[in-house]
Amino acid sequence: MILLVRSVFIDPLTLPSAFSADGEGIIAQSQDYFPDATGNRWQYRGQISEGPLQTIDNKFFSNVSSVTGTKTLKSGTTVTVFHDTNPGNHGQSESFYRRDAVGIVYYGSEPGTTLERQLVPYQIVRFPMKIPSSFKQFDRTNIDFGNDLDSDGTNERVDVQGQAAIIGRETIAVPAGSFKEAVKVEARMTLNIHLSSNNRTIIGTDIMTAWFVKGVGLVKYLERQELGAMKEDRGLVTEIIEELEEFDVKIDSSSLGRRESPPDRLFAHHPRYEELP
Repeated sequence: MILLVRSVFIDPLTLPSAFSADGEGIIAQSQDYFPDATGNRWQYRGQISEGPLQTIDNKFFSNVSSVTGTKTLKSGTTVTVFHDTNPGNHGQSESFYRRDAVGIVYYGSEPGTTLERQLVPYQIVRFPMKIPSSFKQFDRTNIDFGNDLDSDGTNERVDVQGQAAIIGRETIAVPAGSFKEAVKVEARMTLNIHLSSNNRTIIGTDIMTAWFVKGVGLVKYLERQELGAMKEDRGLVTEIIEELEEFDVKIDSSSLGRRESPPDRLFAHHPRYEELP
């Protein structure tokens, strides 16, 4: 699922501490929080709450994420493929990531969205991870939102910014167990959506918080999407949670031919706004 990720690699540094000698807050062997060896598998249970503000409908779902191999894109870039059976209760999808010496880059998904295709590729994590730290993922103006919110026959235009941050480490409990020192990562996307019918601007936000465990990958994420009111309505809010139930992760030091690993699913599914009615 790299929404943020997965994979365990061998680091030449053997340090007894979770911090490297490079400086306080630097997480040694950061790549090991994102196992991506082919055959790795994670099973999640999920809950989605959605509807107008103050009127929420709860649904439950399951999702199985697995690394199926690599793929060469039309650009010639070789990416790692994650297959999800039902991420966020949105049906099957494949997501594409590439890891290099400086981190993990997201290259999109199939099926993707109009908005997503205008944002990729973008970085979702930097190596080595440092607590605290943050960086800008993208900043696009006046692009196609991919949806006609005001029903006037024309897709809206949107300005969109994304930022990722390493927040800290904490113990996290999920159905698969309790994990200490999980790295907490947050991705924030802000959208200024310009309605074509009346030149009004409404604000949309997508905030995803995810927890990654060394040697395991993504164990939990919480995503909250909000879309401001257009007319007399009260706006829309969606909350999605997925928690790890079981996993089968193996070490593959040759994965991607490098020591760094790609993130599981973490910030890959921001552009779900395209699915709004």
